[in-house]
Amino acid sequence: MHLRSCFFGFLLAAATTLVAAEPRDYLQDFARDAAVHWPKNRTLAIVAHGHSVPAGYARTPQVRMFDAYPHLLHLELAKKFPCAVINVIVTAIGGEHAETGAARFTRDVLPLKPDVLMIDYALNDRSIGLARAEKAWRSMIESALAAHIKVILLTPTPDLKADLANPADPLNRHAELVRQLAAEYHVALADSLGAFADAVKSGRDPASLMAQNNHPNRVGHELVAQRLLAWFPDPPSAPIPTP
Repeated sequence: MHLRSCFFGFLLAAATTLVAAEPRDYLQDFARDAAVHWPKNRTLAIVAHGHSVPAGYARTPQVRMFDAYPHLLHLELAKKFPCAVINVIVTAIGGEHAETGAARFTRDVLPLKPDVLMIDYALNDRSIGLARAEKAWRSMIESALAAHIKVILLTPTPDLKADLANPADPLNRHAELVRQLAAEYHVALADSLGAFADAVKSGRDPASLMAQNNHPNRVGHELVAQRLLAWFPDPPSAPIPTP
């Protein structure tokens, strides 16, 4: 199937997105804490847990972490919360799937005590299938929620080799699993696949968003960062103190 037709077909599969949590209030506590000025403020932590995409891999083996969505989100949050100290920590490892991510979750993620956790494994979960992926995602989500961590689940970014016109394509099916989990647990959903669908619908060439068939370039990462940023409400109105 022609690449462009494939992506336009996948618009139909991605057209209906489940509303998981409510973007206006899910991260209100984060926004409130990020608006507290020195000396009463505290350091806020966001963790990006996943595979090669949040790790910043572009054209393998090249890594461009400063073009990846964790860094781009960090930059936008610094603008939105100019008095906040925010750490964005990447625990992603290239080549991982959700099972391996879940296996090291207690060791690598929970000790960081993140205020917000982003989970992004669906692209690689095709290698382990839906049942195993679901079990691993549930393990990570439930561990995070038990630790009172706010969770943002990400649907996969595209793979240009996938048949995205087919709802039964594994990438579409894993994206739908993530949407369903976000709705079930009432956590945030950043629909990366939907963001790429919207870009293609507006006339973007899919290849112009990718560094290689399964890794976005900076433009593609910007689409994901914007979906994530939408979950962070504006800080409460307050004047910024002068020294």
